[in-house]
Amino acid sequence: MTSLTERRQVVTLLTEARLAGARHEQACAVLGLSARTVQRWQTDAAAKGDQRPTRSFAPTNKLSEDERSHLLAVANSAEFGDLPPSQIVPRLADRGEYVASESTFYRVLRAENQLIHRRADRAAQKRSKPRALCATGPNQLYSWDITYLPTRISGIFLYLYLFVDLFSRKIVGWQIYGEESSVLASEVMRDICHREGILPNQLVLHSDNGGPMKGATMLATLQDLGVMPSFSRPAVSNDNPYSESLFKTLKYRPAYPSQPFASLLAARTWVAEFVRWYNFDHCHSAIRFVTPAARHAGLDVGILSNRTAVYEAAKARRPQRWSRNTRDWRPVEVVHLNPAQQVLKVANYQEDKIAA
Repeated sequence: MTSLTERRQVVTLLTEARLAGARHEQACAVLGLSARTVQRWQTDAAAKGDQRPTRSFAPTNKLSEDERSHLLAVANSAEFGDLPPSQIVPRLADRGEYVASESTFYRVLRAENQLIHRRADRAAQKRSKPRALCATGPNQLYSWDITYLPTRISGIFLYLYLFVDLFSRKIVGWQIYGEESSVLASEVMRDICHREGILPNQLVLHSDNGGPMKGATMLATLQDLGVMPSFSRPAVSNDNPYSESLFKTLKYRPAYPSQPFASLLAARTWVAEFVRWYNFDHCHSAIRFVTPAARHAGLDVGILSNRTAVYEAAKARRPQRWSRNTRDWRPVEVVHLNPAQQVLKVANYQEDKIAA
């Protein structure tokens, strides 16, 4: 749709063309317009501008400038300067005063840009996203967290400490205690580093901001072991997705007890069997459906190579069953934790290109 100014320009050009001897219909055709459309523009009131009478409407109950100034003075006074209108209006009413309605207070303060932060507490702080991490092999990047396990005594819980290697998805360490403790977590971490042969500056350990994770004993242990700590943003569970996903897998297993655990021994027995199943029997979808233990040991390369050979042989026997390439069984080479947006776009592009 053309604007009013453009219509006027077209009408002017056509008038000049007609005065120069051009036929009206042919001149309109050159511009891609019908003669009827141009005729309507010439006679339409829109081509002459808005013919409606100019008027301004002001509501009869609009605040005067003095009333508006008084409202702002009250809202910014020492008594009410840190309160929202929902708190100001009732307090004024208790004193027998009426300045304006609550909605009017909000409207005026919003117009003056004074609703951003009026409370007496500390303003919200912007939290930057944790630095992007990646792993290209096992024992480079771990994630850990603690989850509750219910007991038969209401209000009493057991606490499962779970450490997972993000590259292989293998549960490299776990333990259940009756309390959350930085000291207990550091003991589990020392045992893991001993069993896995972790060297100084080899491993990054990611976690949330819980007390056991940021406790002095745990941090001192990590420094002593040469393990670099990494933390999520406060109250942002998405920054530690691998541990959260593992806990869901654990608690949504069909074998997960329908009744609370009777004892610490019962809980440890069940979790031990779950860890054995998860590491050695479970074909993980994110690592091309090999077991975490096989990938942790480097056996996934041979397994996936064999699957590729099976599919290529099947395609050679009956090529008409494949319109494109066979299924991609190549190992996942890099695992990212909290990657930058451009890294995600590149990874998605590469996956789409391979699938095509």
